[in-house]
Amino acid sequence: MPAPIVIVSDVLPDDAVVQLKALCDVRQVDGHDRPALFAALSEADALIVRSGTRVDAEALGHAHRLRVVARAGVGLDNVDTSSAAARGITVVNAPDSNTVSVAELTVGLILALARHVHTAARSLERGEWRRSDFTGVELAGRTAGIIGYGRVGRQVARRLAAFDMRILVHDPYAGTADGVLSVELDELLATSDVVTLHLPKTPETAGLIGARELASMRPTAHLVNAARGGIVDEAALEHALREGHLAGAALDVFSTEPPPPAPLLGLPNVLAIPHLGASTHDAQIRAAREAVREVLAVLAPLLAPTPAAA
Repeated sequence: MPAPIVIVSDVLPDDAVVQLKALCDVRQVDGHDRPALFAALSEADALIVRSGTRVDAEALGHAHRLRVVARAGVGLDNVDTSSAAARGITVVNAPDSNTVSVAELTVGLILALARHVHTAARSLERGEWRRSDFTGVELAGRTAGIIGYGRVGRQVARRLAAFDMRILVHDPYAGTADGVLSVELDELLATSDVVTLHLPKTPETAGLIGARELASMRPTAHLVNAARGGIVDEAALEHALREGHLAGAALDVFSTEPPPPAPLLGLPNVLAIPHLGASTHDAQIRAAREAVREVLAVLAPLLAPTPAAA
């Protein structure tokens, strides 16, 4: 029987797809080239993407025999899961692949804000030596508020606890353990020295942190978002930072990516980076390997038996 055709439309680490290439006809397509993607999908049995390929109803309409779409990453924002389900197409992802990478980046952002690392670095680049302007604070003894206590939130809690921080969490859908205290959102916002977000963007969470929530935070507090853009009202955040209602913010995600030029990104108390949460070699390899495993499981009926299994 002919080998099943697998389309890879975003770059994956070579060593993660060795097994896939041994069993399938793997074809690389630029996911941004929509005509090329549509043509490739007309023959495809499987599609593997990262975040760069938009798998919408139009694309799926060209996939006449597609069995599975695999996202080599955590979110499924770029996959129309409803259209896929209507066509009987399985959609899988790699939910555990970047947990540690995002958690470690989050802690790095919290430390950078606490010690003014980004603003001090910019100052030194300008030839200045203003040590007294960048006096920071220790994390020990302060309170961290974690909104969303899933995979990443739990890993962040473990790491911040090692800094002797008091940990508050808010998540209506997750239990707590390990000495953290579960509280209502308003209490968390009002009593935390740093608030960090670790929840998906859904109709329920879009705009969760708006003007009212930001106003309830301490003026000395920091906000970190390495989860999803759109959970924080960026216009309200800019206002809060400009008016001194909030000390600083670190953003790895934005409501529009890449973000257009905006006053928020130019504020001295904002540390903004280009969605780097999963951007480690470790996370990318784990995500690709997990996606490949899921694809091979779905395609198993189409795969020729290996000599050892024959």
